[in-house]
Amino acid sequence: MTESASTEAKRTHSVVTVDLTPYRNNIALTTDKTLHRGMLNVWGNSLPAEVLPHDGLTVGGIPFRGVPGGGAEPDNVRCAGQYLELPRTTADWLHLLATSERRCEETAFVHYASGAADPEWVRVSDFLPARAHFGEVLAARSDALHYPHHRQENLGGRLWAVRIPVTRREPVCGLRLPDNPALHVFALSLECVR
Repeated sequence: MTESASTEAKRTHSVVTVDLTPYRNNIALTTDKTLHRGMLNVWGNSLPAEVLPHDGLTVGGIPFRGVPGGGAEPDNVRCAGQYLELPRTTADWLHLLATSERRCEETAFVHYASGAADPEWVRVSDFLPARAHFGEVLAARSDALHYPHHRQENLGGRLWAVRIPVTRREPVCGLRLPDNPALHVFALSLECVR
């Protein structure tokens, strides 16, 4: 007779939201009174501030911190090769709330507490109305686009939920963003599923 032992696997799931305030360097969310401050692209476009709630957003079960929309202060990180410090924790995914002036495929580097750094793809679709080119999840959309001097109805924008794999089973400590000013990161969360 053969006996088998039954084992029960316990899974844990946690998400840590990251404060990007020290890294924000760009304004992409404006109101009708702050249109002139928009810098989503070289033409000074921006998205209506109401696209992102100030108290945060949950996309596909992943919570993201709110952003200070309105055009008074920076609301996103325009990518220029910055190193973002992350909480030292194990993670399986880095989730970004992002958009791009044109769709982009870039390399970011996930840094680990051991000193290792692995290149990983960051693929983000265009902010102009279109389907997700890389299979991202639509996080938010607007029905209008802001120009420096007017609001253009019926031409909206998109924000995407994008994920970057964390392949090592060791604590992360940072993320080196690509050097591409067309890529904008509004929020970042770390997900651990064990």
